[in-house]
Amino acid sequence: MKIVVISDIHGNCVALDAVLNDLEAGERETIVCLGDAIQGGPQPAETVARLRGIKCPVVMGNSDAWLLTGVETGSEPISADRRKKLSAVREWSLGKLSDNDKRFIESFQPTITLPLNPRKSLFCFHGTPQSFDELIFPHTPEDEFQRMLGTHASSILTGGHTHVQFTRRLGGNFFFNPGSVGMAYNHQQEDSTVHLDSFAEYAVLTCNGENSRLEFRRVNFDVDKLISVYEASGKPFADESVREYQQPDR
Repeated sequence: MKIVVISDIHGNCVALDAVLNDLEAGERETIVCLGDAIQGGPQPAETVARLRGIKCPVVMGNSDAWLLTGVETGSEPISADRRKKLSAVREWSLGKLSDNDKRFIESFQPTITLPLNPRKSLFCFHGTPQSFDELIFPHTPEDEFQRMLGTHASSILTGGHTHVQFTRRLGGNFFFNPGSVGMAYNHQQEDSTVHLDSFAEYAVLTCNGENSRLEFRRVNFDVDKLISVYEASGKPFADESVREYQQPDR
C-alpha cells in the first residue's frame, strides 16, 4: 500500500504539476491532500481542476475555510495593511472560481482516514485533529505534542500547515508533515526578506504488512513559468510574490 501525501499547494498549480509529473507509475492511485490547497497563489481554478481530475480527497485547511467564509479563526495578529492585502487576494480568488469550484472546496473534510492494513490506518488532518489552526513543529514541547496527538497514537498521523518536512515518534507509530507543495521556504529568515523556494515538497508512505517506509521528496518546478503566470494573472500584489521568487537563495 502506497500513499502520496501532499499539502499546502496554495494555488500554485505549476508546483502541483511538477509533483504529479515526478510520481512513479502507480503512485497516483492514492493521493491525499492535507489542505490549504487553493488560496494564496495565482492559479486557484487550475488547482481545483487538477485535484478534481486526480480524484484526490482533500482535508479542509484554515486558508481554504477562510477563502469560503472570510472569517478569521487563528490567533496570530494580522496588521491592518496585511489584512487589506489578504482580503483583496481573497476576492480575486473567489472571482476566478465557479460555483462548482466552490462546492468542491466546501466538500473538503476536517479529517480523512485511509486504511493501511487490517490493524492500522493513516489519519490525516491539517493542523491537528482538533483544529486546522493549531501548529505542530519539530520543536513543539513533548507534553504539548502529546496533548494534541496522543489520543490518536494507534494510527500513523500526518498533518501540514507549518510548511516543514519532519517526523516525530508517537508511541509505536509516528507523525509526519510532508512539507509544502506550493510555498516551501526556509523558516530561518527575517520576515522582511522572505524568499520562496523553487521546489515542491511532498511525502510517500509505503506499508507492507506491519512494515512502513516514509520517503520525503523535493522536486524543482519551473519558477520562470510561475513568475509568468503571476505577471499575467491580474492577481493583486502579484509583483510582491514575483520578488519573493526572484531573491537570491540563502
